[in-house]
Amino acid sequence: MKKKILLIVSLLLAACLLSGCAMLSLNQMESMFRADSASQPVNSGTAISTSGDTVTISREEYDRLAQFSELAELMDYATESFYIEPDTDKMLEYAAKGLMNGLDDPYSYYYSPKEYAEMWEEDEGKYVGIGVLISANYTTQICTIIRVFEGSPAQEVGVQKGDILYRVGEDLYVNADNLQDAVDIMRGIEGTDVDVTFIRNGEEITFTITRREVNVNQVESKMLDNQIGYITLYQFDTGCDKEFENAVNKLISDGAKGLVIDLRDNPGGWVTAAQHIADLFLDEGELCYLVYRDGSEEHEYPTYNGKIDIPLVVLMNENSASASEILAGALRDCADATVVGTVSYGKGIVQAVAGVGSNGAGFQLTIASYRTPKGTEVHKIVIIPDVEVLLPEGDTGDYDFADTENDPQLKKAIEVMMEKMQ
Repeated sequence: MKKKILLIVSLLLAACLLSGCAMLSLNQMESMFRADSASQPVNSGTAISTSGDTVTISREEYDRLAQFSELAELMDYATESFYIEPDTDKMLEYAAKGLMNGLDDPYSYYYSPKEYAEMWEEDEGKYVGIGVLISANYTTQICTIIRVFEGSPAQEVGVQKGDILYRVGEDLYVNADNLQDAVDIMRGIEGTDVDVTFIRNGEEITFTITRREVNVNQVESKMLDNQIGYITLYQFDTGCDKEFENAVNKLISDGAKGLVIDLRDNPGGWVTAAQHIADLFLDEGELCYLVYRDGSEEHEYPTYNGKIDIPLVVLMNENSASASEILAGALRDCADATVVGTVSYGKGIVQAVAGVGSNGAGFQLTIASYRTPKGTEVHKIVIIPDVEVLLPEGDTGDYDFADTENDPQLKKAIEVMMEKMQ
């Protein structure tokens, strides 16, 4: 199955942005596609012949196409009899959305050409919008702000981490299922306004926010006391692994003898970015391995000798998902990292992202679950911290970067690191 999907790339995020997706890398997807396309046709085993205006296909292919006869019949009725001229392109787009919705998987869906282009725009770390990162809980349907970007329009008007996204504009009441619609509205033309309503401490707060270009930094770092280096990784987007490596090298050159890696509120992203980061701290082995529905395994994320030998502590919370959990699991299994914080989100599946058709559309599809190097399953099971630190009731964790005075989880991570360094 996996070898027949025309995989071009893997987010995220953005959706990763929205749901914390672990996504497969561009190079791996392209190489898979090239290898398959060179060795077999797309419809492997299907005999097709043409003669004049006649096309002959196999019984197997005919039966497959016959499954779509009801849709074709509906299309004919609508195009012939609807009381006004229908938008057939829009009908087909919604049919594609419905097809993916039928999988009943919140991480598998269709991208319109506009959505697909915006997803890649955001992955490059720059887009026009209000500047927030949102986590969607598909059980409660609540959408929570987990990061307000530094210097963004949202920060300037007073949006805070922990605010619940309630309404966009006058009519769209936001939940996990329609969050992409809300994101589409919050984006737009630079210099235009959008009204966004949040719930904070049980009260509605509405801000009029002016859209503008937002630059997304993925890594922040700082040298703390006692030769402890501190790195926060916000998302596993394009280029974050190089940013992370540069930050590690800088901290070590400044004298760091231990590293605290903060993955709290990190919703995930590219698996290959997590692989490159893990490779800094692991010798020959692997980041994780994939398990497909037929039970077969794929070991595609190797690590190599030449690790940085340094004590590690990893901070996680309930919004640490997907690639965050993959990285934390690998570092705990193979680099003796200690995990501090709260239980993670529990998303142990990966998605592939690919283009489809000829008009710039795309799709995201869950193709496998993953295991940590030692075989630990994560999906709906979570990563349990070695040292649990709960925030006080009502505390949203909205601390300044590297707030060693008030952030109880970071304070505990430093204590654990001090013990490891001794």
